[in-house]
Amino acid sequence: MKVLCYGVRDVEEPIFEACNKKYGYEIKCVPDYLNTKETAYMAKGCEAVILRGNCFANKQNLDIYKEIGVKYVLTRTAGYEHIDVPYAHELGFKMAFVPGYSPNAIAELAVTHAMMLLRHMAYATARSGKKNFKIDSFEFSKEIRNCTVGCIGLGRIGRVAASLYAGLGAHVIGYDMFQIKGIESYCTQVPLEELIPQCDIVSIHARYTAGDPKIVTKEFISKMKDGAILVNAARGQLVDTEAVIEGIESGKLNGFGVDTLIDEADIFGKDFEGKEIPNPTLAKLQSLYPRVLITPHLGSYTDEAAREMVDISYSNLKDFIETGDCKNKI
Repeated sequence: MKVLCYGVRDVEEPIFEACNKKYGYEIKCVPDYLNTKETAYMAKGCEAVILRGNCFANKQNLDIYKEIGVKYVLTRTAGYEHIDVPYAHELGFKMAFVPGYSPNAIAELAVTHAMMLLRHMAYATARSGKKNFKIDSFEFSKEIRNCTVGCIGLGRIGRVAASLYAGLGAHVIGYDMFQIKGIESYCTQVPLEELIPQCDIVSIHARYTAGDPKIVTKEFISKMKDGAILVNAARGQLVDTEAVIEGIESGKLNGFGVDTLIDEADIFGKDFEGKEIPNPTLAKLQSLYPRVLITPHLGSYTDEAAREMVDISYSNLKDFIETGDCKNKI
């Protein structure tokens, strides 16, 4: 079977090839994202496509897929809001997603954001990069062992993040819709209303389903401890970006570390050096560096996570081919 894999970076291509040894697909890897008619027509001659985030299987592109004979629309991501699922079902596509992959990859990135903001690393290294080695008052920091960290969402990623924060010496509390067992040694579960005002660092690891309300709003930020740090390595839709900007500008928030944004497709994967960012909200957020640290959705950009995402995607396709069904179907 011929399979077109979108958004494959150079360092990922050997992983796609290596994982395919036990499946034997005829794969073609392209760096392009599915975002135009031209990129949709790249799949001509293929029965299956593997998407990544910010590859948009909208009505236009799904119609093209139907026209050229694509049968399987797979995504190597946990979320699948980039696929028009109801319309895809109308057209008869079989679809699947990756329900989970290395939780450490995302948790490590969240903790890195938190520590960089707590110790003002981006600020300090930007200054030393310009040959300024003076220490100023902004670089004065708390130690994380004297901080309370709140993890919102205690799924696989949230639990790993909580254990990492605890390993650094922080007092860790967490909130989840469900009572989570087996975390008592490194995290105390509390109601959300109790978590928000206590924390020096709030780390978001909640799930998101289309239509869910935002967690971080103006009201949420108003209840946070003055000078707290907010980290979001979950979903951009969970955070009101305008509210965060207001919190940073007012000094209510001391820092914001983020790997996922609403409208992130407007900027992620693109180079605006020397040019204006067209999305004014994201342009404003970026201008608040180094109190705002943005990474372009690279939480899963590790060797382990990539292997798991690719292998599960290949396995999903194998299940469809052999049984007509898949446990990870959409």
